[in-house]
Amino acid sequence: MSRSLARQSLVVAVVAAAVDTAMLVLNGIFAVAPWQATAVVIGIVSADLALAAPPRTAGTVAVAQVVLRLAEAVMLHRHGFAARFADVGFLVAGYRAGAWMVGPKSVATVVTLCTGFAAAHLLVGSNTSHDWRLLVATTVSVGVVPWLVGRYTAARGAYIADLEQQAKLRAQEQRAALARAVTDERAAIARDLHDVISHHVSAIGIHAGAARIAMADTGNAAATRSLTAVESSSRAAMVDLRRQLDLLHGREDDGQRQPGLADIDDLLERVRAAGLAVEFTVRGVTVELPDSLNLTLYRIVQELLTNALRHGDGEHAELLVDYQPNRVVLESTNPLADTVDVAGAAEHRGLSGIRQRAELFGGELTFGLDRAENRWHTRVSLPIGGS
Repeated sequence: MSRSLARQSLVVAVVAAAVDTAMLVLNGIFAVAPWQATAVVIGIVSADLALAAPPRTAGTVAVAQVVLRLAEAVMLHRHGFAARFADVGFLVAGYRAGAWMVGPKSVATVVTLCTGFAAAHLLVGSNTSHDWRLLVATTVSVGVVPWLVGRYTAARGAYIADLEQQAKLRAQEQRAALARAVTDERAAIARDLHDVISHHVSAIGIHAGAARIAMADTGNAAATRSLTAVESSSRAAMVDLRRQLDLLHGREDDGQRQPGLADIDDLLERVRAAGLAVEFTVRGVTVELPDSLNLTLYRIVQELLTNALRHGDGEHAELLVDYQPNRVVLESTNPLADTVDVAGAAEHRGLSGIRQRAELFGGELTFGLDRAENRWHTRVSLPIGGS
């Protein structure tokens, strides 16, 4: 935009210099006083080209236009030529004074322009100078009107800029209000989670621990193991819940609060404590993953292990994390319990959640039953670049 304005101002300056020079040449003064006419032309061209100079030169350029107008008038009058002035540079100088100057300097500049214009006509005794009313009208039209137009243009530009600034401020206020509303809503959700869910989960853990201690002397190993798993799972649920509460409160510490594949061992310990023997294998070179993808992979592994514990035979499962050049592949295999309805597995809510998480990152989910071995196989493949 600044380059475009600079080019346009240069075009205006060149046109003004060409028109003003042409009008002086057409007077025929070069045939009588070529050297004086050349000097005046050089001055006119310089003053008109200066119209493309920075705004701070507006007053100086306007004074130069007045001086050259008077010099042209004196030269033409001395050699008996009629005064036929070109007012392009003069008009533009008046406009610049109104648009780019403020206060007493701007007023003094327009007074100088009007005085110089009237003095030039009086000096050469032009037809305009013979009627004071015509002289005043011409002076106002050439000296004052461009100045007023410049002031109007500047005021309008300032008004538009003020409107744009107000619009930006309103937009910022709306974004801030929306952010506050979201923060308040998240805080309300966090309070509800803390007041309701966390209390119940804590109660589950406390009662499970009390029941485990009470049954320690009964010799019922299966019940004790189950209560231990409930107690462990409740503690893990509280840890995850606290993470979510911290997120809702905006207290995430450098992105390290959310779990990732590095925390799978904790999941395995809890699942093994519940009685499921999990064979865990890592294949390939471990790479650093984006936080969002790492968290998604952790949640998928969590769901895979939960499904194996809930729908498997409760004794054995296999988990594989395969780091490929551009992908991470998770594979889970476990025998199915006799009570599982394989036909309804496609509609299983856990599998649907895994698919949604995978598709969010451009990944794929495949699953199915190996009827020969009665083993359920689940495979999730996510591109690393898809995050």
